[in-house]
Amino acid sequence: MAEPLGPIVDAGRAIEVNKVLRSTYLLLAMAIGFAATTAFIGIAMGLPFMGFWPYLIGFFGLSWAVNKTANTSWGIVLTFVFTGFIGLAIAPILNVYLQVNPGVVLQSLAMTAAAFVGLSIYTIFTRTNFSWLGQFLAVAFFIVVGIIVASIFFDLSAFSLLISGLMVFVACALILFQTSRIVLGGETNYIIAANNLFVSIYILFMNLLSIFGIMGDD
Repeated sequence: MAEPLGPIVDAGRAIEVNKVLRSTYLLLAMAIGFAATTAFIGIAMGLPFMGFWPYLIGFFGLSWAVNKTANTSWGIVLTFVFTGFIGLAIAPILNVYLQVNPGVVLQSLAMTAAAFVGLSIYTIFTRTNFSWLGQFLAVAFFIVVGIIVASIFFDLSAFSLLISGLMVFVACALILFQTSRIVLGGETNYIIAANNLFVSIYILFMNLLSIFGIMGDD
């Protein structure tokens, strides 16, 4: 009589999930480090704002390219191109905050790190399925696109705090959703996983920076 394969299959799946998880966080750590390096270079060089449309095209274009090549070695190369681009893009913004109130940047970094680590640890150890957040995130995506379009024609500065608060909530939901997919085996490509988590961390950091800046009248 053949032995049941259930435990063997489960063990194999757990090994694969752990492998994806390790590779994801390793690539994510290197990507964040590279983005920080390019941001530091951009600040040192005093780079000006690149403009709304170049940023938007670069962000979505490079993010799409990473996902398109995620099954090849080019996916890793483009991950660093994308994260390096983000570092250069935010350098002028960080430079302004560092000149006005450096503490705001440190607060935002600390809060972003604490939120990411806390949400990740909770999801990994509880193995909670956050797939139900998918519908909320789909709606949130269209809301964000609507805000971007509206900002082209209208001055939304009066709603900055509200918009940033919404984006912080969306970023935290993205971290829970994406980490859950990795832990439960829904995401098996570590390049896509690392890229998605990087974007979530970036959104979280930039909007916390905005919130702390507004609250500090900076």
